[in-house]
Amino acid sequence: MVDIRQLLLAAFEVEHREHIEAIRAALGAAGEGRAPDWNDIFRRAHSLKGAARAVDLPPVEALAHRLETLFERVSTGAALDRAAESATHLALDRIEAYVAAIKETPDAAMPGDALAALDRCLDPDSTDVPVPAPVAEAHPAPQAPAPLPRPAAQPSAEPPAPPSKPAPTPEPAPEAAQAILRVPAETVAALSRASHDLTSALGGAPVAEGLARIARACTDLRRRVGGLAGAGQPADETAAEAAKAELRGLDAALAALAREAGDLARRHAAAAATLDGAASRVRAEAERLALVPAETVLGLLARTLRETAREQGRDVAVVSRGLDVPVDRAILQSLKDPVLHALRNALSHGWEPPEVRAAAGKPEALQIGLEVALRGGRLVVTVWDDGRGPDLAAIAAQGRRRGLLAEGEAPEPDALLALVFEPGFSTAASVDTLAGRGFGLSVVADAARALQGSVRLGPRAPHGSELVLSLPLAASRRSLLLVEAGGATYALPGASVARLLRVARAGLPHAMGRAVLRVADADGAAEANLPVAALADLLDLPAAAPAQTLTAVLLRAGGARLALAVERLHDVRTLLVLPVPPVGADPDLVAGTAILPGDAPVLVLDPEGLAARAVGAAPVAGDVGPVPEMDSATVGTGPESRRSTLRATILVVDDSITTRTLEKGILEAAGYRVVVCVDGQDALDRLRAEIEPVDLVLADVEMPRLDGFGLLRALRADERFRRLPAVLMTSRGDPEDVARGLELGADAYLTKQKFDQRGLLDTIGRLL
Repeated sequence: MVDIRQLLLAAFEVEHREHIEAIRAALGAAGEGRAPDWNDIFRRAHSLKGAARAVDLPPVEALAHRLETLFERVSTGAALDRAAESATHLALDRIEAYVAAIKETPDAAMPGDALAALDRCLDPDSTDVPVPAPVAEAHPAPQAPAPLPRPAAQPSAEPPAPPSKPAPTPEPAPEAAQAILRVPAETVAALSRASHDLTSALGGAPVAEGLARIARACTDLRRRVGGLAGAGQPADETAAEAAKAELRGLDAALAALAREAGDLARRHAAAAATLDGAASRVRAEAERLALVPAETVLGLLARTLRETAREQGRDVAVVSRGLDVPVDRAILQSLKDPVLHALRNALSHGWEPPEVRAAAGKPEALQIGLEVALRGGRLVVTVWDDGRGPDLAAIAAQGRRRGLLAEGEAPEPDALLALVFEPGFSTAASVDTLAGRGFGLSVVADAARALQGSVRLGPRAPHGSELVLSLPLAASRRSLLLVEAGGATYALPGASVARLLRVARAGLPHAMGRAVLRVADADGAAEANLPVAALADLLDLPAAAPAQTLTAVLLRAGGARLALAVERLHDVRTLLVLPVPPVGADPDLVAGTAILPGDAPVLVLDPEGLAARAVGAAPVAGDVGPVPEMDSATVGTGPESRRSTLRATILVVDDSITTRTLEKGILEAAGYRVVVCVDGQDALDRLRAEIEPVDLVLADVEMPRLDGFGLLRALRADERFRRLPAVLMTSRGDPEDVARGLELGADAYLTKQKFDQRGLLDTIGRLL
């Protein structure tokens, strides 16, 4: 039977060493006159305290509690004097020795000198006060509890230990010590089959044997050819016949060798195909393993919150929803502490006395919710409560005390609520074990920024507040359906795909100028008529001539459904979804970017955005009369009169592979020929080499070797390129940067923050 405590102690042994080493490194940096990140060191001490509590090591917890109080003071401006530095080193030494000792002697004692030394530093004038039991925290977290009352110095005695607690239950132990995943049995079976196929395909015996036979045959042929060459001219007719027979034998041997080589090549091709398929399946199944239900990491937090509430004497009911949503495990681990902070914040600031709740018609217990969902291509984590809601007056008052608001300034509620995410900002009347130091929500904001997401706090109707973390689908690997429209590949979230359809276009009914699909519900109980929207039209791309068979994807978009016509279906892949790119993405339609093999990016489309756009979309091409032919010299780029010279060559210059590939796709879909370069120097060298005529340059500003400004300066100084149209497109949108670009001779300056595909094509169309 697994010893749960030993597993936890093994994990703690690794974790506590990491925290101690980081604290020691900070002390060393401070001694050398370098400024450490004291906020990080404070969090290290707090995490050490939480980890010690989880494995029931009260002596370590008591020391870590003092250390975090000391570092909290230093992080807010207090000096770390020599006495405090010495006490810290002593405490770290004592912790390290104690953890090593308990592996051999479970009842080993820790000397009391380190605790007494820290207490003298924290409160030199303290009187004898009993030390209360520290509050339980089931997982390390950066939010610090209040400073404990200081006992008198006890050089040789251990402080009163907290009441003994039952050993941790088995549920979190494998998570903490062995990082064990709960994996669906069918996923394991699929991975096992794919691995078997991969092993079989790697078996090289047949190929090796064939190569050995060919090598032996080649050696024999060389010997026989050598013999013929040394024989010279045949002496008589018998010798001539013998030579002819030998030649016929050589010819037959060569034919056999050719057959052997051909057979070997075919077997090699078959093995390579099997190997590629097996490797793809192994990769896909391995990627699926990285997705785990949110419950595997966040599910333990509800129990932690209930335990904390019991210790506070508060009645709470925790509601969890959406914990079956599959999310990348690494992202869940990044969210664990921030979500715990948000839950503790809800318990602290949402709690009301029972009589107040009763008067307001609320349940006796404070309701706290944790919800995980995928909405609009984003991972959304919501923590809510039905308590008293945000205290805007208290937030404003604290903001003025902190200098974040001017006297008399009255910002909008959203701006006011954003202040709570500032480090050290708290409206708590006093510091207690749940709130008061103001680090909890700043940790949540830091996590949101690190994951390229956002966080907001607001009121919740009819009572209480809600904190919403919204993260891009970089937060997880997703199953994506790859489709083609306008000659380009796009991805649709697999979870939103209800059905794939292929129907004869000629037999479709029409309504209001659109083809209509009659689609039954999943249970077949009812049918609905869904107008068909072409993906190429929604993306404002030139569509291919309509085929006789309509290929459509039935999408679920919120509570609605959408029949989306595409030009081609590719395959379904599980891919890492990255944030929305800074260029080439309509924020209303694009939820992220996925990278295909070969570093080819594709846009991940938002079903809800497509559904909203489809409401005002034009009829699907080919459904209402013939499609007008394009002028042979121009190609349309949208419903207006935008036209661009067909096959004009545009040089795209950008050091980001994602950006230049997306720009290339947009321009090629509009009919241009595109050449790409990785930086300004690369572009300048290509232009000077006159490899091909270039009609326009589209360049980024910030690039290595030679930036966009330098490229523009060089072009305008060269008589050959002085009149070559040049467009700068960059994230640098400051007025001085725009002015500089135009002064250097840019024909247009576009900013990626306000990028819009139509605007880019309009600009290029005017310049060509």
